[in-house]
Amino acid sequence: MRTPSTPSAWRRSRAIHAKLREILTREGYHARDLGATLRALHAEPRFLYPDDEEGRARILADYTAIVAAVEPRLPEWFGRQPQAPVVVRRVPAFKEAGAAGAYYQPPPLDGSRPGIFFANLRSVREVVRFGMRTLAHHEAIPGHHLQIALANEQHELPLFRRVVPFTAFVEGWALYAEQLAAEQGLNPTPWDQLGWLVADVFRAVRLVVDTGLHARRWSRERAIDYMLANTGMPETDVVAEVERYAVLPGQACAYKIGQIEILRLREHARRELGPRFELKHFHDVVLGNGALPLVLLEREVEGWIESEQGAAAESAPML
Repeated sequence: MRTPSTPSAWRRSRAIHAKLREILTREGYHARDLGATLRALHAEPRFLYPDDEEGRARILADYTAIVAAVEPRLPEWFGRQPQAPVVVRRVPAFKEAGAAGAYYQPPPLDGSRPGIFFANLRSVREVVRFGMRTLAHHEAIPGHHLQIALANEQHELPLFRRVVPFTAFVEGWALYAEQLAAEQGLNPTPWDQLGWLVADVFRAVRLVVDTGLHARRWSRERAIDYMLANTGMPETDVVAEVERYAVLPGQACAYKIGQIEILRLREHARRELGPRFELKHFHDVVLGNGALPLVLLEREVEGWIESEQGAAAESAPML
């Protein structure tokens, strides 16, 4: 695997921009300055919750409802699902200031507690309604909870393979889960679809900025300006992101690279197997060995394809 070049990453982010502009235009917005338009959307009162404890309780209830709506559909896409449930909790108050906007805590190996999708409610202005479905799909199901809790329960694997984190796989799966949810109709409104695309363009822009900083020798200021113009994020968040990329080369790229590879393998399997391809079987292969380096994931998928093709050949009638 190699990190995408800045030009190819640039094209990827521009393609997402076109989809964002299409939705915004249909909804009556003129998005010539995409970054400014998205920042304004994030401040519109209709997309925000009341800034009080009742509003925060409503956020947690809505996240819980989003997760509950996905659960009945998981058997359509996965042959195996974790036994451990997932719940939504508020980030403890003493951790809010320095914690991420959301994160996932896996269940313990003995299954005595559920997985937890933690939402940071330090400021309701950080929780925009149209982004909530995609965030829940990423952190809970079919994202981190499904992948990590399922890996924990694979007792036939050595312990280190049940718990080792490979960023490209773990975060790539979570981004893939966001797209899978979108493909399967779990973003029912144009605004939900826009929320997914906003998250997607953020991850695509990371490819441009990270490779720009470390391969193209971009300045810190150029990287900040590019993110401001292309993501709609507030400047404080952009500065924090750029400084993170500066000290952790490639880490942010791993998210999108993993997603791209899983999608590539899915389409490769679909082409090779034709009518024998089943989405749930593909997912079971991808998730069946815990987190893997992407080279080993490719090997697993190729082995599955060969096995399916061999079974088809054995079952073919003799002429």
